[in-house]
This record gives sequence, structure tokens and C-alpha cells, in this order.
Amino acid sequence: MWKIRQALNRDNVLQLYIYGDVEGGYWDWWSGEYVDSDTSAEHFREELAKYPNTSEIEIFINSYGGEVFEGTAIYNQLKRHPAHKTVYIDGFACSIASVIAMAGDEIVMPRNTLMMIHNMWMGAVGNAAQLRKAADDLDVINNAGRQAYLQKAGDKLSEERLVEMMDAETWLTAQDCIELGLADRFADEDADLSQATEILQRVNLTLEQQVQRNKAIAARARELCEASAAAAEEKAAAPTEPAEYGGHEDEKSPENIATPGLMAILAGAHI
Repeated sequence: MWKIRQALNRDNVLQLYIYGDVEGGYWDWWSGEYVDSDTSAEHFREELAKYPNTSEIEIFINSYGGEVFEGTAIYNQLKRHPAHKTVYIDGFACSIASVIAMAGDEIVMPRNTLMMIHNMWMGAVGNAAQLRKAADDLDVINNAGRQAYLQKAGDKLSEERLVEMMDAETWLTAQDCIELGLADRFADEDADLSQATEILQRVNLTLEQQVQRNKAIAARARELCEASAAAAEEKAAAPTEPAEYGGHEDEKSPENIATPGLMAILAGAHI
């Protein structure tokens, strides 16, 4: 569930519920169509713009994360919004959902809730040089992503320790988060985590779905490589003939249609 609504009987107070994946739109290679997402940063921007007079935003999070680029944009939209922002962790704030939480001026956690932080990952295809570059790019992306945590934590958390925790894919209790500066106080009451097992199962399912999606993208990349190589071989083997219209080849002939670069179909980074 992803919902933005005006708080009942409280003027200028907006409530945002993030109870699911953070995902952007994507290109469906099999259908050839672009699929919009109602949990994208663009959709969030459009919804937030409907409430220009908001002076306070309450953000309720129970999410296992999603796409880094979408979540980072949502974090920055919230961060620069002039309203006072209070984040309530209702269950889990995992991966990029924990980054979104860092936009809060105050982060409130019941004692039985959790955050999970880890390094970002992505699917990549290409030659050796492109794969090495993808790893280098991830290092840069990870470095940028750490800044949200560090800005919130202040002097309670060093970057060296944060790197260690993200390398180890660390689960943090509410007590841990408060000690590290990643949360400000305990909630008065514990959150209802009766569905925690189901949520954890959904986390694993989401990761498996992303693996399958990356496999599909890799398969599509192989098809593009094979098609491009076949076209090049066919063009090299074809006899040269005088072309019409001043000796120029038809720019729209199949062998001259550009094949998308392999890294251009790189799957979005996830955490």
C-alpha cells in the first residue's frame, strides 16, 4: 500500500504511508511497452504537489525497500520540503526505505521494530570492461547513499563504522538506531508485528523476483548481441552495389538500425 492523504480534522497535516515496494516505471522488453508505477518518485512528486499548504508531514513506513534511484529522489523531495516531517517506523524500514526514513526531522520507532541497511546492488551485462565499470559505479552510488545516514546520525556514527555495517547487511533494533543517531526516540507503544513472518517471506520473494528480472534482461541482452553480430556478418558478406539517390545507403535499412547498448538496458540498482 502506498497512500498520501490529508489527516482527519488536522489542517495542513499530510500523512504518507509507505507499506510496500518503492519502484519506478520500467520497459517491458517482452511486450514492448512502458509500465508506469504508482510508487515512483514522479508519482510521489505529483501527489505531494496536490497539497501546497502542508506544514507537517507524518510518514509511516513498513517497507522492505526497492529501487535506489526512485527512493533517493523521494528522500530528497521530502528533505527539501519546508514542512516539519515526523517518521514512524511501523514495522520494518529496510534498504532504500530506511534512506527515505532519514528525511524525517524526527524518527520514532516502537521498541519491536527494525531497520536494515546494506550495500546497493544491480544486475549488469556486458564485456569485462563494462562489468568492471559497473562495479566502480556501484562504489560511487554506495558512497552517495551513505550520506543520508551520516547526515541524520551526526557525530554518533562514523562513516567507517557505517561502511562495515552496510558490508555486513546489518539489522538494527530501535535501541540500536537511537544509539547510532538513526532514530530519535521510542514510540509510546510497540508496533503490531503479528505479520512479521509474512513480511520477511515477501522480502525474499521480492529479491527472487528481481533475480528473475535480471535474468530476463540478460537473456534479452544476449539476443541483441546475437542479432547485432548477425547483421554485421550479413552486411560484411553482401556484395557492394551502387546505391540509389547519390550513392548513399538507405539509412533505415535493417543493418543500419542502432542496437541499444548493453549497459543501456542495465537493471536499476536495488537495495
